[in-house]
Amino acid sequence: MAKTSVSSTKPFGMSDKLGYMFGDFGNDFTFILSSSFMMKFYTDIMGIDGILVGGLMMAARFVDAVTDVTMGQIVDRSKPTKDGKFRPWIKRMCGPVAIASFLIYQSGFANMPYAFKVFWMFLTYILWGSIFYTSINIPYGSMASAVSADPKDRADLSTWRTIGATLAGLVIGVGTPLVAYKVVDGNTVLDGGRMTIIAGVFSVCAIACYLLCFNLVRERVEVPANTQKLDVGKLLKSLVTNRALLGIIAAAILLLLGMLGMQGMAGYVFPNYYNTAAAQSASAMAGSIAMLVICAPFASKLAAKIGKKELSIISCAFGAVVYIVCLIARPANAYVYVAFYTLAYIGLGFFNTVIWAMITDVIDDAEVKNGVREDGTIYSVYSFARKLGQAFSSGMIGGLLSMIGYSQATQFDPAVTSQIFNLSCIIPAVGLGAVALALLFIYPLDKKKVEANVAELEKRRAKA
Repeated sequence: MAKTSVSSTKPFGMSDKLGYMFGDFGNDFTFILSSSFMMKFYTDIMGIDGILVGGLMMAARFVDAVTDVTMGQIVDRSKPTKDGKFRPWIKRMCGPVAIASFLIYQSGFANMPYAFKVFWMFLTYILWGSIFYTSINIPYGSMASAVSADPKDRADLSTWRTIGATLAGLVIGVGTPLVAYKVVDGNTVLDGGRMTIIAGVFSVCAIACYLLCFNLVRERVEVPANTQKLDVGKLLKSLVTNRALLGIIAAAILLLLGMLGMQGMAGYVFPNYYNTAAAQSASAMAGSIAMLVICAPFASKLAAKIGKKELSIISCAFGAVVYIVCLIARPANAYVYVAFYTLAYIGLGFFNTVIWAMITDVIDDAEVKNGVREDGTIYSVYSFARKLGQAFSSGMIGGLLSMIGYSQATQFDPAVTSQIFNLSCIIPAVGLGAVALALLFIYPLDKKKVEANVAELEKRRAKA
């Protein structure tokens, strides 16, 4: 069981919030770049069929079934050092994850044999996502429980983590389209050489953000190494019978299908259907500003008042309705579409802001039931679920693009671009609507249950 450290570590404060923000900023310099531009890069620059790109990205996630849980076990069984239990991993792995991300976007290989390009994509994506990103993201996410035992502090960390992701989305989503696209014969197309340079710059930025996270955050809750003998059968049984974990996993997968569907299709609906990179940049800016001005300031307050689960159901249902209206209205103006995109982003934004605090609720719930705290293991399972959502989204988008006949040759065909618009609305509408249903019918940790778990753990720690 975790115990509050009695060391002379400074109290929880703004430096922890800023540091945790920079941690996700670092994560998303590679994660958002992958989810928003990797499919576009490999279909348009490298000439690989969308269904193959999506299929390979999905297949890579089966590797994560091993690497994520393995990393969770490594973290849980590692002994705390003078820098804490989780922080050292951020410093160790920031370089490898940044380099692997850069290697994905090598436009110099565009004229290489098709088989080599497929091999290179698979190899670099596995190195980035399944090995190095896993080895830094799981300790980073698990660290929230060790920074503070106070649920309010954890909710603040979740909010600031979302701010970090939003700022990264602002930089990547707004800046990349303006730099990476060029107009050729009246059409807006991606420039491979520019994408390679952008990926390199973002990798350097990721390292800087990770180091800021390491230096600003402090761990205050001592989480001893888990010395219990690993019983895989017992572990699996514990996980599959954990309704709270299953509920948040289902919601996370569906959220990513909706959110990454929005981001992924933005790379096609704006340049191909509306023939504008500027509107794509504007959509990223509007969504990010909405997150910073509306979701981040009010999510914690609303969650404290009505509950994290309750807030998330309402907001995701709202986002689904917005996209249904957009599909029916079918706006001819790109900036009207941006307005719909922004409203829907606010809907998913509230859930995305509090979801990291919901993970600590799941960890607390498991400790109440089992008497053992397994931050790393539970977070690794959740991380794997998010990667499944990312992979399913990529696989789905790649398969659907191939189904409607999208290729280098047909990317501006009116029949194809009309179907691109339909997909850009249907995918997030279905994803966000399903999130609301999963939280409503599967996830059990409403406001009353979370408060009861916090009180029970405080009572146990007072006796320890």
